[in-house]
Amino acid sequence: MSRMEVGVFVPIGNNGWLLSENSPQYMPSFDLNKKVTQAADKFGLDFALSMIKLRGFGGKTQFWEYNLESFTLMAGLAAVTERIKIFATAPTLIFPPAMVARMAATIDSIAPGRFGINLITGWQKAEYDQMGLWPGEQHYSDRYNVLAEYATILRELLDSGRSDFKGKYYQMEDCLVRPNAAGVKLICAGSSDEGLAFTAKYADYAFALGKGTNTPTAFAPVNKRLEAAAAKTGRKVGSYLLMMVIAGETDEKAMAKWNHYRAGEDKDATKWLANQAAPNAKGGAQTNTTQLADPTSAVNLNMGTLVGSYASIARMLDEVAEVPGTSGVLLTFDDFVKGMDDFGRKIQPLMKCRQHVEVRA
Repeated sequence: MSRMEVGVFVPIGNNGWLLSENSPQYMPSFDLNKKVTQAADKFGLDFALSMIKLRGFGGKTQFWEYNLESFTLMAGLAAVTERIKIFATAPTLIFPPAMVARMAATIDSIAPGRFGINLITGWQKAEYDQMGLWPGEQHYSDRYNVLAEYATILRELLDSGRSDFKGKYYQMEDCLVRPNAAGVKLICAGSSDEGLAFTAKYADYAFALGKGTNTPTAFAPVNKRLEAAAAKTGRKVGSYLLMMVIAGETDEKAMAKWNHYRAGEDKDATKWLANQAAPNAKGGAQTNTTQLADPTSAVNLNMGTLVGSYASIARMLDEVAEVPGTSGVLLTFDDFVKGMDDFGRKIQPLMKCRQHVEVRA
């Protein structure tokens, strides 16, 4: 079995990715994220990625009301790690491409060759409305046209340090960013046909949401759609799957924990999530936000979730690795400190697709 890359979706927001009163409750901090990322670095994980969230969902848990900023956090983590790749998320409605290119060059100087950028179009109106930066409802239909120009400029600045791009949404006038950061990889998380077409043309990796509980290969159709989109552009684009891991000594203990989390769903927060996602979900059943807005299992943002013993988790992750087109997985945990340690010590050694990973003492 070929080696599959593994990354960690660091806990930049409070309570991670569980909208539950019964799940571990914690605030984001640099110390927490450093502990998780340094453990990932030690265990030989390939990358760490942080999202950007500018307003949470409220509720009794005040879910995601407390968040750090992605680029500054990842700059700090770049300085205290040695091998792991570091990805920050760029809110393209707020940061102009020239500023993102300059921030990328700065972090690349901290961790040469280890930095990458996740591009998001922005879907939660409340995040931007609060600052007077929401461009209007037309954004839902224009967003990938805007992002295409943004990515063109960003790629020019990263690779050559210069852009004179003239488009509908952006106009550069001999824009210079030096030093530049050639080779920085770009990621996009759009799963709609429009999003995958964008990724196939401009990005290096696509993120897909896993689906269901203990259904590790349910995302396979997204890989096929990405492959078809990439065939049209002639570019090689990798696919990364976002999954939550809830592990225990036995399958029964892990499932009991998962059921306990589900029983404590913060319904006010999940209702807010669904309401915010609904306008963008009009894009169709294949969009990430359609999945987010689905009320059937909003306690984990309808993310694909692997629940079981350490051996069961290892087996299911090996199944993920066997899906054609899969480059890697991006993992979240219920308890990030314990979850990362359990993965490194108890799960990864059992994975066939991770047998040749170098773990440092």
